[in-house]
Amino acid sequence: MSIHRQDITAVILAGGQGRRMGGRDKGLLDFEGRPLVATLIDRLEEQALDIVINANRNHADYQRFGHPVISDQLADYQGPLAGFAVAMSGVDTDFILTLPCDSPLLVEDYARRFLDSYAVRQAPLQVAFDGERLQPVHALIKVDLLSSLKRFLDSGERKIDRWYAQHEYARVDFSDCADMFRNINTPADQASLQTGL
Repeated sequence: MSIHRQDITAVILAGGQGRRMGGRDKGLLDFEGRPLVATLIDRLEEQALDIVINANRNHADYQRFGHPVISDQLADYQGPLAGFAVAMSGVDTDFILTLPCDSPLLVEDYARRFLDSYAVRQAPLQVAFDGERLQPVHALIKVDLLSSLKRFLDSGERKIDRWYAQHEYARVDFSDCADMFRNINTPADQASLQTGL
């Protein structure tokens, strides 16, 4: 069984607090003269028909990029699973394709790798693998796992790997482009990514 671009909604996760960036909203940080989220949208628009932005503040700033902006239903910045849940509850597609807002080196075949992996192994979770470890916020997730995720969150759990462990998942190989997972957590990260160091 194959799935296609029209079967997925890409979800840019920009709902964090940016603690190590002094509380700055990472999706709106400058990267090579543009907000990080704009760079990701450019890369995704050729890969997915639908894109949503998960953000918990600065909604007007995010809305100007022309895609729906959704906020966590859980208060107080509960992590990526909260973003997964609100996206899964609101999309019209069978899958969400997730990625964090602070990893700007997205490869041009990001979505295609997940779709090809699903065609081979129809696990409801497809999770990026960098050659050494899983990169769990980069994932293709079947929306019908929402009830499982809600139960998990309602129990007080927040650890993404613990939820994944409850389900079958496939590793999606990104070992040839592991630099894609470099992310911006600190001002030093922001500087080094922009200079290519």
